[in-house]
Amino acid sequence: MFIILPGGIVSRLLLTCARKSAVQRHYLPAVRLGGWNGEIELATAADPRPALDGVAGLLLPGGYDVHPRRWDEAEALHGSAEPDEGRDELEIALVREAWRRKLPILGICRGEQVLNVALGGSLAQHIPDRYGLPEQVHRRGHADEPDEAHVVEVEPGSRLACLVGAGQVMVNSRHHQAVLRVAPGLRAVAWYRDPAAGTELVEGIEAPDRWVVGVQWHPENLVRLDGPTGRAALGIFRGFAAALADAS
Repeated sequence: MFIILPGGIVSRLLLTCARKSAVQRHYLPAVRLGGWNGEIELATAADPRPALDGVAGLLLPGGYDVHPRRWDEAEALHGSAEPDEGRDELEIALVREAWRRKLPILGICRGEQVLNVALGGSLAQHIPDRYGLPEQVHRRGHADEPDEAHVVEVEPGSRLACLVGAGQVMVNSRHHQAVLRVAPGLRAVAWYRDPAAGTELVEGIEAPDRWVVGVQWHPENLVRLDGPTGRAALGIFRGFAAALADAS
């Protein structure tokens, strides 16, 4: 089903990616399960840059790293980093234009990081070096085998809490970069906390005045799980679908 706007424009979801086959396999089923039945446009860095006319919202999926020059020209690239500068260029421009238009935006893992950097925030390039945590705490499992890696604490009263529930939520985890300085216009609303190590890692961000949400985990891999973890993941996509419908 396509949603037709006045003037015959089709309202669609724009989903950026590195490989279309990967997002078709993992993200599109979650988007559909969440309730979005409209058109979905996939865009890679190799495609012509898509226009946002007729776009209901933007979904930024996971992927390789954001290059540090995007938040600090003087910061050297960490030896563990695998930057995707083509996606950086594409997605940062799209985020800024979508923000200007007040479109709904959902950022997942790398997508959360791109969202934060595009709006003026920064990242920690390598969690073990910055926070002294073992790499396997946050970089484990893969898309085909959902792995409940650790607890995230979600701020009561936040938009994210309305989607996944306030308090503690179990999540999967496949990242080694993380939000460091939160961008102006966004706020941190979820954290991984390790009291023994004195660590507090941002795991979720959102805009207080519009539907813009970023999460560090991969809810697209969890939506079919039974129990609270699956319900929380599905809640993100249901909320996003509702926001898309409102924007159409």
